[in-house]
Amino acid sequence: MRARVVVDPDFCVGEIDRRLYGSFVEHMGRCVYGGVFEPDHPLADESGLRRDVIELTRELGVSVVRYPGGNFVSGYRWEDGVGPVAGRPTRLDLAWKSVETNAFGLHEFVDWTRRAQVEPMLAVNLGTRGVQEAADLVEYANHPSGTELSERRRRNGSPDPFGVKLWCLGNEMDGPWQVGQKSAEEYGALAAEAGKAMKLVDPTIQLVACGSSGRGMSTFGAWERTVLSRAYDVVDYISLHAYYEPHAGDLASFLASPADMDAFIGDVVATCDHVKAVRRSDKPMMLSFDEWNVWHQTDYHDQPERDWEHAPRLIEDTYSVADAVVVGGFLIALLSHADRVTVACQAQLVNIIAPIRTEPGGPAWRQTIFHPFALASRYGTGRSLHLSVDAPLLDTDRYGRVPALQAAAAFDDGQLSLFLVNRSIDEPIDLSVALRGMGEDISIAEHRFIADADVHAGNSADHPDRVVPRRGTARLDGNTLQATVPPVSFSVIVLTTRGGHH
Repeated sequence: MRARVVVDPDFCVGEIDRRLYGSFVEHMGRCVYGGVFEPDHPLADESGLRRDVIELTRELGVSVVRYPGGNFVSGYRWEDGVGPVAGRPTRLDLAWKSVETNAFGLHEFVDWTRRAQVEPMLAVNLGTRGVQEAADLVEYANHPSGTELSERRRRNGSPDPFGVKLWCLGNEMDGPWQVGQKSAEEYGALAAEAGKAMKLVDPTIQLVACGSSGRGMSTFGAWERTVLSRAYDVVDYISLHAYYEPHAGDLASFLASPADMDAFIGDVVATCDHVKAVRRSDKPMMLSFDEWNVWHQTDYHDQPERDWEHAPRLIEDTYSVADAVVVGGFLIALLSHADRVTVACQAQLVNIIAPIRTEPGGPAWRQTIFHPFALASRYGTGRSLHLSVDAPLLDTDRYGRVPALQAAAAFDDGQLSLFLVNRSIDEPIDLSVALRGMGEDISIAEHRFIADADVHAGNSADHPDRVVPRRGTARLDGNTLQATVPPVSFSVIVLTTRGGHH
């Protein structure tokens, strides 16, 4: 199979925001307790934070982390997680039918973000709470001093404001599973009022309104239009959430699922721009794709009903090569829309459908999906480029005909990074890339790919490096790049130039 790509740094989609490489920490299962926070672990620091998880988070290249949920936030009282730990209440978490001790809260999370060198992104509870609690949390977190709430933060050990800039106005508020589910009209009005109050406290913050919980929801489209009609002027982003999973005997459709993510983004952009036109606004609405991943939901729904455990083992999916390739495809889809998707969070960071897995008192290791994310966050910087891609089409049962080759490119100060997925199950692609406007002095700096004869191979505590990126053999023929892209693979090829564009 042959494919041809044309690259020219003059043809730019948009600047790539570093927030595209975000993650998500929710009080769910073992993401917090036994994930980022395990005071009894041999590698825990003086705050109870696992050093091995912090190191892996940095290696992953995570930029921003959304917290504390997720469904969890819709019943959460943020005050429970501040002040002396011994005095914090234990609560029932209705979202995941768990017991929440509140031993880990806002101060612990902000401390963790500083050690992990990531930006905090906080969600407020608009399920069971409202305007006052949201404004109070911003004041507690961000106001310097001199008020009851800012002084309480100082007494609780943080004299300086947290300076949190990115805030989510609730979570999946159209979902029947959500505590405090709302109609679009109810939520739009609440988001507008809460957002107004929050920005009165701190005008420098940016706000994310909840989009529909998924493209398959009956509310999808109309929800975004109604919510933005109410809240357009006060919010800066609308959220998107999507999870995909393999279905038995249909690997082809699974590999094509990033095409659905791509269409989903296009639909939301169109809806945002419709509201912008109706309102005669000159403000473009940005997108926050703040939950995305592969999630084997069929396995999750087959699990027995849980009954008020603390930090139970929940959706700890073990990922395969095929899953990693699809995650690479999702990253390509996000990069291809860098002009409008400027925040994205892979859900979640540790243990829960996560790139990082841990064992209590034991090791932490990289799942297969860790590797495409780490490669994209490392090399997907600068500007996203428009590509001309000519590739054969493949038939799939779920998503129709899709190109065999999925591609994106980033250009940053003379460095061109190509990201490639071969969706074919059994055929390699002989790839030819015409490099235009790159100057003469081009060289290949890096070629890594993820593929395996066993697409179901994964990593484990005993075999943490069963699946790792391997070195490729791309070559240059003048201003043409030649490479063989294996079936079911994710590849990154990095070129540097001293001539041409900078």
